[in-house]
Amino acid sequence: FLLVESGGGLVQPGDSLDLSCAVSGRTISRDDMTWFRQAPGKEREFVAAIDRSGTRTKYVDSVNGRFIITKDNAKNTLHLRMNTLKPEDTDIYFCATDRLGNTERWSRFANDPGSYMYWGQGTQVTVSS
Repeated sequence: FLLVESGGGLVQPGDSLDLSCAVSGRTISRDDMTWFRQAPGKEREFVAAIDRSGTRTKYVDSVNGRFIITKDNAKNTLHLRMNTLKPEDTDIYFCATDRLGNTERWSRFANDPGSYMYWGQGTQVTVSS
């Protein structure tokens, strides 16, 4: 099955963007999903995660209060609303999905890229004046 990210682009500091991750060939209603980001030559960094129920979320401190992750099971799509963007948010953003198990496992492992088997190809976000 496929994960396809979209919505990236070039914006100015303070602007907003909406990223989407459309999943085909798999129903995401039982999936725990996440966004990571990565710059060339750097480690992949956790951004935000949402559990299969859509009721639990977690964020890296640098985006907490600015980004919002949501999951639309009806449309089989993951979203990331990015507000008050900063130049340091410039990266390639990847969505990933898998089934981590119970709530305790999600709490412990949702921010670990090794927890996810299935990844999209990424979408570039550039924040620059």
